[in-house]
Order: sequence, then C-alpha cells, then structure tokens
Amino acid sequence: MTPLLLASQSAIRLTLLRNAGLTVQAHPARIDEDALRAALQAEAATPRDIADALAEAKALKLAQRHPDALVLGCDQVLALGSRIFAKPQSRDEARAQLDALSGHTHQLLSALVLYDKGEPIWRHVGVARLTMRQASPDYLECYLDRTWPEVSHSVGGYQLESEGIRLFSEVEGDYFTILGLPLLPFLNYLSLRGFIPS
Repeated sequence: MTPLLLASQSAIRLTLLRNAGLTVQAHPARIDEDALRAALQAEAATPRDIADALAEAKALKLAQRHPDALVLGCDQVLALGSRIFAKPQSRDEARAQLDALSGHTHQLLSALVLYDKGEPIWRHVGVARLTMRQASPDYLECYLDRTWPEVSHSVGGYQLESEGIRLFSEVEGDYFTILGLPLLPFLNYLSLRGFIPS
C-alpha cells in the first residue's frame, strides 16, 4: 500500500482516510486561501473551479516539498447561488451565514486533486445539495450557544455529522462529499491504479 500525504489540516478528512485503512499523514499546506478565492471570484470563476483550484494549490505546495510522494489536496466550497461562503471567523459571522442559508438550498462542492511524483494525476469534484429549513432566530442563537466554536471548522457554520443535521429538511448527495472528502471515487481510483490492494 502506497503511503499518502494529506495536504489538509482537517481532522475529519484524516479520520475518514485512516478509517478506510489507508496509511496517511497530514501535512497542512500553507496557502493564502482567501487571496486565491478572491482572485478567482474576481475572474468570475465558478464555485466548482474555485474548489478545484484551491485543492490543486494545496496539493502542488505539498508535492513541491515532497516530490516523490503521493499527495492529496482537498478543498470544499459552499455556494448559495453565486455567493461563496468560507469558514466563519467569528460567532457573528456564523450567525450571518446561517441566516443567509436558512430556508434555501445550497451546494457543497468538495474537490480532490491527487499528485504523484510531483505531477497531478487525478482530480474529482463531488457535489451535494442541502436544503436548510427556515429556522427561528431564537433556535439559531441557541444552536450557536451549544455548538460554537466547534462549527467554526465547517464551511457554512454547521456540522451535518452532529447537531447541525437538525437544521436541514433535505439532503441530496454523498455523505462523504458533505464531510469534505468524496471518498468512494478516490478509493476506486487508488484501487484501479494499484496504490491500494483490490
């Protein structure tokens, strides 16, 4: 089994990969995500292209430091129409995001880019659609009282794998994509290429 370097500081991604039986180490790639995202939005890039470009930038940065390694870059973008959301930096920002999402359907786009020996060899963008019920202001305040700052690690200010599920009326898409790592297509590719036993 080929060892994998994960260009991410996401604990959930690392856990998912290890739970799937992969040998993986996390080495967060330090890139200026906000600047790259802003530049792409200024060029009218689609949410899909933004997620892919951010995942690519992380994978490339780590692959340059470890040119002989198998490196996975990941990123997730939340899109409500043409509006792009990032992880909330404050409780007030999380509340504003939840207010904006409440009663609407948004998309989560989870991008993966895999590098081998310093070159990109595979990429994938998983898409999920989530409909948030119309939550009362009191409920959202109480929700954040119970979940902040844990939800600050999640784009949109919620975590579907915990109490955040109560915010939703409908979810369409792969659960792993929602968590930020489209695991099944990735494992299938690793198997087909012989990186993991099949």
